[in-house]
Amino acid sequence: DARGAGRLQKKLAETVAEEAQRHPGAVIEVFATDEHRIGLKPILRRVWAPRGERPIALGHHRFQWLYVTAFVSPATGESFWYLSTRVSKALFEETLALFAREVGAGPERIVLLVLDGAGWHTAPLAVPDGIRLVFLPPYTPELQPAETLWIHVDQPVVNRHFETLDDLDAVVASRCIVLGDDRDLIRGQAGFHWWPKRRTPN
Repeated sequence: DARGAGRLQKKLAETVAEEAQRHPGAVIEVFATDEHRIGLKPILRRVWAPRGERPIALGHHRFQWLYVTAFVSPATGESFWYLSTRVSKALFEETLALFAREVGAGPERIVLLVLDGAGWHTAPLAVPDGIRLVFLPPYTPELQPAETLWIHVDQPVVNRHFETLDDLDAVVASRCIVLGDDRDLIRGQAGFHWWPKRRTPN
């Protein structure tokens, strides 16, 4: 929906300008956050195989889930990754507080955080100082830069069987560490051309 994209761009520009006016000595940066559910139900992708042979991928469908929450700055490639076995409003508040501490949100760094309207994202919600939530228009996942990163999170687990959730957790955690260190990959994947640049004090 081009109208939804236009409204979001305008809203972000106005919010960045508003926060810059309120906090003239602060860095203003726009992050995005989203959750991704993976689990012991295998993720399958096409693979190359010799002509005439059908590739085999072991699988055992079990409905146990791991949630990956990413906070990403599309403009700079900076990212933070958290794993959990559930989603809830209380857990999101704790994750948001941890992200705020790790990113250094506060009087000197204001983070505008773009997210969808999932029930655990909405008020009443304890929002840390230095964080301001900006909600996407309904039904517009294509406007969420963090949504584009899941293909990279899934890469080491596709076509693989994991016996336990702990086994899956170890592989996904290692992958998230790699992604957190690769700003060029994150910026190249999630860096929408219209995303607001990082604003620094004059």
